[in-house]
Amino acid sequence: MSDSKEVDLEKSVEVPFTLALIAGGIAGTTVDVALYPIDTLRTRLQSPKGFWASGGFSGMYTGVVATALGASPGAALFFSAYETMKPVLKKMNGGEEKWWQASAASSCGEVAACLVRVPTSIVTQRMQVGQYASFGEAVSKIAASEGGLMTFYTGYWTTVAREIPFSFIQFPMYEGMKKFLRMAQGSDTTPAQGATCGSIAGAIASAVTTPLDVIKTRLMLGNPSHISGEAYVGTIQTAKLMVAEEGAMALFKGIGPRVGWITAGGYVFFGAYEKAQEVLWKTNAWGDKYAVEGGKF
Repeated sequence: MSDSKEVDLEKSVEVPFTLALIAGGIAGTTVDVALYPIDTLRTRLQSPKGFWASGGFSGMYTGVVATALGASPGAALFFSAYETMKPVLKKMNGGEEKWWQASAASSCGEVAACLVRVPTSIVTQRMQVGQYASFGEAVSKIAASEGGLMTFYTGYWTTVAREIPFSFIQFPMYEGMKKFLRMAQGSDTTPAQGATCGSIAGAIASAVTTPLDVIKTRLMLGNPSHISGEAYVGTIQTAKLMVAEEGAMALFKGIGPRVGWITAGGYVFFGAYEKAQEVLWKTNAWGDKYAVEGGKF
């Protein structure tokens, strides 16, 4: 291959908006449905009613319909915003790639994705702990509640506050490990390597952000404290109430299933995302553009 067509292994390839949208949707649906029982365990462990009172090990797929419906658009929104913002931020920095660009781009993706993820999680988690027996019942009763449609966005800002630091940790590590591998082996990373990078980065990020995840779950379930009966209102008040009543370690309830879910899910998610990109590049018009730019899989 001539010098003009060689890949700059220090730089990542810019992914078109439509390609990111499709690949992200495929990846999101794959991981959320495949690993749903682990997410159910996490939710029940974090519930103020306790694990057994919330359903224990029974009905592990309760609420999976809501998750399946929201997985694809949520992941598609994230990756389309993420891949769109990366080149914009790179251009703003004079064409140079910096670690913070991945963090900032992923934060934009999380804000967009939470517009779908939060309503989905409200329905899913309330079904996981037995508040509603069916998807239709959950949607109709939540919509008819005192908060109306805004009830579907309970915990939105707490979710965003959880996802942004998560992404600030995960995506620079993910991109950094991929860059290291590209430089070390002298070729682009494979989908399996990308999946491994995403899995490792996700495991670390999920452990660090578990307290925010627990707070988000308490707010979304809408149950009062099982000790004093006081309602959970807002991120700070919920954290203080939990620590006062249950101790600081209560903020790490469900850390095992959460880290396990995101570690395994990260591998499946990033693997499916990168494999979908590979297939779409090869079988679509995008492949011609990539070939001209010197890419290879």
